[in-house]
This record gives sequence, structure tokens and C-alpha cells, in this order.
Amino acid sequence: MGHMKRATVRELHHHTSALVSAVSQGQVFVIEKRGVPVAELRPVRSAAAGRKLPDREAWIRRMPRVRTDSGRILEEDRT
Repeated sequence: MGHMKRATVRELHHHTSALVSAVSQGQVFVIEKRGVPVAELRPVRSAAAGRKLPDREAWIRRMPRVRTDSGRILEEDRT
């Protein structure tokens, strides 16, 4: 990874698009507030970017269908 560049909070505010473009090209920025480093702006690791979330809808479809009214289930559970 290349040398980390520095940017102030004000520069981040005024030039967000340019900084994000630079980060997408692999650059890393240290964000400073009044000369004190407070954050890093860096590209997302490719392994995390490629990881997909599980298919929630498919998981719900695999669950067994309950034919009972949910209010009745709560009623029975409370007694």
C-alpha cells in the first residue's frame, strides 16, 4: 500500500468526492482535526467486498408454515 496522505476535516467536507475517488484507486488518507489524527479513510478489503449476505427470503421460505393465529399462540404461551 502506498504512502498515507493527510486531509483535514474541512478538506474532507469540501472535497469528499475527490477523496473518495482517490481512495477507490487505493490511496489511504489520515483525517486530522486541528492537527490531530482522528480517522483513516481507506479502501474496503476485497475479501469483505466480495462476501455476500445470506439469502434471507430463501431462508424464510424454508421455514415451516404455521396455520395457527399468532394471537392464539401468545394466549397459550401466557397461560
